Amino acid sequence: MLNKYARAFFTRVLTPFAALLLRLGVSPDAVTLVGTAGVMAGALVFFPMGEFFWGTIVITIFVFSDLVDGNMARQAGISSRWGAFLDSTLDRVADGAIFAGFALWYAGSGDDNILCAVAIFCLASGQVVSYTKARGESIGLPVAVNGLVERAERLVISLVAAGLAGLHTFGVPGIDILLPIALWIVAGGSLVTLIQRVVTVRRESADADAAEAAVGQAAAGPSAAGSAGQVGQVGQGSEGDR
Repeated sequence: MLNKYARAFFTRVLTPFAALLLRLGVSPDAVTLVGTAGVMAGALVFFPMGEFFWGTIVITIFVFSDLVDGNMARQAGISSRWGAFLDSTLDRVADGAIFAGFALWYAGSGDDNILCAVAIFCLASGQVVSYTKARGESIGLPVAVNGLVERAERLVISLVAAGLAGLHTFGVPGIDILLPIALWIVAGGSLVTLIQRVVTVRRESADADAAEAAVGQAAAGPSAAGSAGQVGQVGQGSEGDR
């Protein structure tokens, strides 16, 4: 949902910046790599120390590279399969780093095994949700469902909650509860989204298989009828010979 509307807005906003980077000779792939490295640093350095506010600031700065690199490729007319593959692959790496950072905090100083497990579930389910769509499309299915909580929603919910929870270190009382709430929301929403996509792929695959079977039967119909007629003629001839 957010991906549909927010992406178009930020793409327009970041277009001048993308054009500037192209004039400076920066490649889209370089932006993708730097952006992923920045997100990983923000998540795996700051989050395990409980510095959620500053970690979120660093991640937010670099997460927009996901929009800038594609914008640059389109402006330069150099969009490629490799660029799309690299961008999608490193998105999964960055997402994993964010939830791994949460898990490390709760496994260590955060001292909450349940929330550590929830963060790990968010990490794993996010990867599987993305895989179901990619795998469905790879076998020729449209996977025509957005789902309740997609990547944009997972990031916004988690990072906004983490950033606000980080204000606890500045003396804002009780606000640190927002991160656990957000993790439970993302976990539940990811599970629902996974079920939605699996059900969609099952329905679309059944429809596709039925359509292929119908086409095969229609194509085999005339030849099958002709074969049956020939068998009948041969049988009659044999009976006459006997």
